[in-house]
Amino acid sequence: MSSIFEPVQIGALKLHNRIVMAPLTRNRSPNAIPTDLAVTYYRQRASAGLIVSEGTVISPQGQGYADVPGLYSTEQIDAWKRVTAAVHEAGGKIFCQIWHVGRVSHTDLQPDNQPPVAPSAITAKTKTYLLKDGVGSFAETSHPRALRAEELPGIVRDFQHAARNAVLAGFDGVEVHGANGYLIDQFLKDGANHRKDDYGGSIENRARLLLEVMRAVTEEIGGDRVGLRLSPITPANDIVDSNPQPLFEHVARELAPLRLAYIHVIEGATGGPREIADRPFDFGAFKSAYQTAGGKGAWMVNNGYDRAMAEKAVANGADLVAFGRPFISNPDLVHRLRENAELNAADKTTFYGGGAKGYTDYPTLNG
Repeated sequence: MSSIFEPVQIGALKLHNRIVMAPLTRNRSPNAIPTDLAVTYYRQRASAGLIVSEGTVISPQGQGYADVPGLYSTEQIDAWKRVTAAVHEAGGKIFCQIWHVGRVSHTDLQPDNQPPVAPSAITAKTKTYLLKDGVGSFAETSHPRALRAEELPGIVRDFQHAARNAVLAGFDGVEVHGANGYLIDQFLKDGANHRKDDYGGSIENRARLLLEVMRAVTEEIGGDRVGLRLSPITPANDIVDSNPQPLFEHVARELAPLRLAYIHVIEGATGGPREIADRPFDFGAFKSAYQTAGGKGAWMVNNGYDRAMAEKAVANGADLVAFGRPFISNPDLVHRLRENAELNAADKTTFYGGGAKGYTDYPTLNG
């Protein structure tokens, strides 16, 4: 029987274990540039089989929160090189999650204070994080404008360029963020996508942008260095689809030929319940659709896992298990899970923004 502590091959990489550090937005990259603190933060957590970086925006337009990092400038690439070198020196592997937030943004964060962009001009009933005079606060998102069809190839290219930049920065690969109510998820789901053109209406049309992005990214750096995060039923950021089962089974079948490193699936609500009464979904059928169509990528599961749940998931066929918030307060989470040791409690007041406190100062079992 497989264990979460056993090595596993995913795509081009051999991982020391099956424990993944999930992407965690921390809002500590002024001017979209990772700092020395980020070097320490990621190095501390390099015992994970794989680290997936915090969401990293592909363009200034893609930004939706204050002080999140980017991957579209030379200065950003150089800063990330220091992070990836530190992780590799500590024996770890790291992918960069590449991200466009779409409508989950604010005019204060957009170039020239323009409205955020979206598949349709529908405001997301959610909040974003802003900084004013060094003080962080949450604010309602701004009303977006609908993207014109002729703008979409440029967004695909931005994802492609970000993947190329990730490799230049020393990342072992990229995870495309297609989940949690951000731009790609907005195009997928009919609650946010009311378009009448080739990117709206039918399942095939709503999946078009995702598949164009994935084909461009895999062509750029190879499918064996590309993952994809999906969240079929999360209500995060005011996202919903009227019939997600056929939508995501179609997506699964179309992804199969791309020979991805992995599919990263959020089971249930992001950071919330695994079962949602009014959003039934058969995750087994979703996985089966991918594998039956020839998909060979690893299957990564995510949402509220502890050691016992993770071991059961791997025994039942999952290849990787992602842990999110436990990694914030436990840089040595892999060691603690192996020893069945008590976990540090997280200080939620330091999750977003700030400095070393609640970021790089959590103790390990060994002090």
